[in-house]
Amino acid sequence: MSTTPLKILIIGQHGQVAQALQAQLRDLGPLHVLGRAQLDLSAPQRIREQVRAIQPQLIINAAAHTAVDQAESEPQLAFAINAEAPGILAEEAARLAIPLIHYSTDYVFDGAKPTPYSEDDQPNPLSVYGQSKLAGEQAVGNVGGAHLILRTSWVYSRSGRNFLLTMQRLLQEKPELRVVADQMGAPTWAGTIASSTRQLIERWQAGQAGAWGTYHLTAQGETSWFGFAQAIAEQLKAQGKPCARLLPIPSSDYPTPARRPLNSRLDCSRLQRNWQVSQPDWQQALIDCLK
Repeated sequence: MSTTPLKILIIGQHGQVAQALQAQLRDLGPLHVLGRAQLDLSAPQRIREQVRAIQPQLIINAAAHTAVDQAESEPQLAFAINAEAPGILAEEAARLAIPLIHYSTDYVFDGAKPTPYSEDDQPNPLSVYGQSKLAGEQAVGNVGGAHLILRTSWVYSRSGRNFLLTMQRLLQEKPELRVVADQMGAPTWAGTIASSTRQLIERWQAGQAGAWGTYHLTAQGETSWFGFAQAIAEQLKAQGKPCARLLPIPSSDYPTPARRPLNSRLDCSRLQRNWQVSQPDWQQALIDCLK
C-alpha cells in the first residue's frame, strides 16, 4: 500500500458515517471535514468554492438529508442536498481527476422483490427521500468520473439519532414495546461502513482498484426491525438492565408519512468480487459496536 499521505475531503461532520470515517481515516493523511456550519449543501457555488480552495485528492460525501418522513414535506431541500449537491461534487472531482465516494440507500428500491436486491435491479423508490437519493446516484453517474456509490441500509452507531440508541432508551423506560416485524434488512454499523471504505481507499492507493460504479455495502445476514430490537434487548439483559416486553406488529399498525420498503435486503457479493471487500455478520457487528 502507498504510504504517501492522502488529502481527503469529507463532506459531513456530525453524522454517524462521517464520525466513523474521521476515526477510521485520520492516519491516511490530512482530513478536511466540512459540516453544516462550514458548508451549506443547498448552495452550489459554495460547494465549488470549498472544493477548489482545499484541492483534495479524494472526496467522500457522507452528508445527506436523512430525515425520511420530514423529506415528504420539504422535497425541494431533500433534492438540493441529496441530488444536486452530489452531482456538483462529482463535477468537481472529475475536474480535479480524483475519485468521489458517495453513500446511498436501500430506499431507492420499492421492496417488492422477494430476494435481496442486486446492483442491476431497477430502482423504484417509494418516498421523497428515496427519490432524492436515486437522483443523486444518477447525477454522480452522469458525470462519468471515477466514483463509488455505496448503497447501505439501516445504519446505526453509538452517536446521533438511530434505532439502536432509541431502542436502548425505550426498552429501559417502558414495560412493553411494539416493533415492526415485516420489514426485512441488514442493520449496518457505521463502523463497518467506515472500515470497508478504508479498505476500498487502500485498494485504490495500491493500484488494486476494482471497477468504479455502484455497489451494495451492508452487514451480512438479515433480520426485521423486531429482530434487531430483540438483539438489542438481549445485550441489555446481559448487562442486568431492565428490559421491556417486545411485541411484533405489521407496518400497517405503524403508519408513517413516508412509505418504507418491506424488503431492504441488498446483495453485496459484487463488492467482494470486484474489490475483495466483505462485511461481518450484523449480529457480530452489533457486539463490536457495543464494546
